[in-house]
Amino acid sequence: MLYLLCVAARMRMSQMSNNRVARRDSACNPPGIIQSHPLYKTHVRVLIHDCAPVDIAYTRIPWSPNMSTAVHQTVFQTANPHALATILDAAETRRIIACRDIFDLAGTKLWARDQPVSQALQRKLMDRKLRQPLEACLMAEDGVTATTLRDTVQALLDLDTALAALLSPYAERIAEEVPRLPLHPVVQLLLTAAQSSRPAQFVHAVQAMALNGALALARSATTVDLRMALLAGLMHDLGEMYIDPVYGEAAADRHLDFASYEHLVVHPHVGHLLVSQLTDYPPRLARAIAEHHERLDGSGYPHRLRNEQISPQGRLLAVTEATLGVLRSDRAGSPDAATALQRASVALRVVPGEFDMTWIGPVAHAARPRAGASETGEPDGALLARLAALDGTLICAQHQAEAVRGDPHALPLHPAMDLARHLLARLRTGWNASGLWSEAALRECQAGEIDRIEEELRYRLRGIARAVHLHAGHQPPELALLLERLCEGFEVEPA
Repeated sequence: MLYLLCVAARMRMSQMSNNRVARRDSACNPPGIIQSHPLYKTHVRVLIHDCAPVDIAYTRIPWSPNMSTAVHQTVFQTANPHALATILDAAETRRIIACRDIFDLAGTKLWARDQPVSQALQRKLMDRKLRQPLEACLMAEDGVTATTLRDTVQALLDLDTALAALLSPYAERIAEEVPRLPLHPVVQLLLTAAQSSRPAQFVHAVQAMALNGALALARSATTVDLRMALLAGLMHDLGEMYIDPVYGEAAADRHLDFASYEHLVVHPHVGHLLVSQLTDYPPRLARAIAEHHERLDGSGYPHRLRNEQISPQGRLLAVTEATLGVLRSDRAGSPDAATALQRASVALRVVPGEFDMTWIGPVAHAARPRAGASETGEPDGALLARLAALDGTLICAQHQAEAVRGDPHALPLHPAMDLARHLLARLRTGWNASGLWSEAALRECQAGEIDRIEEELRYRLRGIARAVHLHAGHQPPELALLLERLCEGFEVEPA
């Protein structure tokens, strides 16, 4: 009798557990999307079973058809033309279908469930406001999976690159965890579209996923934090799909002109809205995506956050993105991967207090020059002339910003000049810390290190000009001309 009672109790507990799972799945899974997507449900459950169901296990209240659409209509009420064009382009080679009927706000049915998307959908969506976000109405049946991501990571590891050198100590653990990542159908749809139509963007997403995970592992991340880091890296640039691809970041924002920068600067905010409003990932994941271009000293974008205003996950992702930006611009697939790593290390350290030192360490360690790789010696005249020109440009830029800030006729430019003075002061701190102003210090530096610091400081001056220009916005012709001349003065003249 006791045995039967125990069996009955176990069965009752099992049934209660199943009911809780069913209620959770019902609440977390919008009908027609996740319930019909076994990959997503499987990986959610693997994640929950393998670690405590906290934070990463979808504690945020998700979107559902019964929820008020007011929040989602703010941004996703109409189809974004750039994201839609990418999805339609991918649909020519992938099976992307409607997972539910698509209606406009007036109740007109625009597209039927299970119907493959085509160019006809684009015509029907033109200037239409939708009852539900388009991204939540589509799914990629043969799209990117966690296995796809694992295989792409392995392909990156097989290359002789600077990135592979950073990843290799943690390759086994990353390969173990990537297949367990939960891919929300909206994220899977956009990754599939990127893989087919914007392959460079897809590869960058996988690179960021792997590097973000590796840096987290370097600091003994828990399983939950590791998966959070992997997902943040994977999704950090999804917002780029919502801007014109001609302004994309595939060539790294280190080489963008101001017009491109003006468009690109909004993508962290768009990515945050996308993840927070159209998926049920934890809020701290969406927050990290919003912060991946912020800097501890307030020199980042889009909100110029500082110090504790930036979350730990955002600080990690900022280091990952900055590192990949340097590696990508240096064509890190070239034979000289060590030089690319050293450039990345310099970029992270050149302005003290810009990045969180917790996450810089693994990159700096991997970038340590080999013994005898570069010799020290007496600086030549050409080097001293270049460094003097750089110092002079920095001094001149500071004086010009001060002069404009003190001009009562340039009042609309004063906020931008406050930003310029702050950023230039931070760069001056980096210059002073570098020792490039001292011939004695130059004799102790390796020649390669000097070149990389000089190059990075020049790049930062150009970046300050873009940031100031962007902050000033559109101005009357006379002030626009003044601003243009000021920003041109940030360019170092050849020695």
